[in-house]
Amino acid sequence: MVPAVDLNYEVQGEGANLVVLHGLFGSLDNWRGMARMLAGHFRVWLVDQRNHGLSPHSRFFNYTCLVEDLRSFLDRMALDSVHLLGHSMGGKAAMLFASRYPARVERLIVEDIGPGAYAPRHETVFRGLLNLPLARLTSRRDAEQYLRAEIDDAGVRGFLLKSLYRQPSGTWGWRFNLPVLFAEYRTLLAALPLDVPIYCPTLFIRGEQSDYLDPVRRDALLEKFDDKRFISVPGAGHWVHADQPVAFLQAVASFLMAEK
Repeated sequence: MVPAVDLNYEVQGEGANLVVLHGLFGSLDNWRGMARMLAGHFRVWLVDQRNHGLSPHSRFFNYTCLVEDLRSFLDRMALDSVHLLGHSMGGKAAMLFASRYPARVERLIVEDIGPGAYAPRHETVFRGLLNLPLARLTSRRDAEQYLRAEIDDAGVRGFLLKSLYRQPSGTWGWRFNLPVLFAEYRTLLAALPLDVPIYCPTLFIRGEQSDYLDPVRRDALLEKFDDKRFISVPGAGHWVHADQPVAFLQAVASFLMAEK
C-alpha cells in the first residue's frame, strides 16, 4: 500500500467539523473566502491534497491515495466523523472516501462532479503549463502572457497562476506537481469503483452553466447514493463556490444544518 502523506491544512471557526477538498490544480487557498463565511457555523478544515499546495509531492497519485491521505489526516486530528465537501477532483475523492469509510462521514456535499468516467478536457491547460519556460520567466505577468497562447479564459489563467511561486533559487515553480498530474490525468478521469451504496445524506450542487453533471442523467449517474439531493445554481459554471458564493453558501449551510 502507498503510504499516506501528512496534508497541509488550515482551520477556521467553531462548530460541527467540515472538511473541504479542492479540485485539480487547486489548493486550500482557493477556499479561504468561503471558509470565512462558513466559519460562523462550522469548524472548517481546509486541506491541500497531495501534489497540490503545500502538501508533499509524490509520484503516487490516484483516488485511493487521496482517500488514505484523508483518513490519515482525520486520525491525526482526532476527528472520528465529519461533514465532507469536495469540488471536482475533490468531490470524487470525497465520494470514494464516503464509500470506503461510511462511519466517518456524517453528510456529504459534492460540487459539480459525478462518480462516472469523464472525457479529457484539460489538454490546453496542460499544454500551456508544460510549455511555460519557467527558467526564463521574469515576472508573474510574464507567465500570464505565455499562458494566453493556450488558455483563452482569463479566470482559468488567474486560478492557475495562484500556484506559481518564486523558489529560493530565484526561479519560478508550481505548487502543484505538474509532471505527476499530467502522467496520472487519465486515472483521475476514470469512473470511481463505488462497490457499495452510500447511505449518508448527500447533496450534489451543480453549476447550471456547467456540463460536468448532466441533470437529465442524474438518476443513472447517482444510483449508488441512497439519500441524495440535487440542486442547480443559476449563473454558475464549474466553480460554483466562486461564481455564486452566496447561493453556494446558502445551499451548504441549509443542508448541513437541516434536521436529520
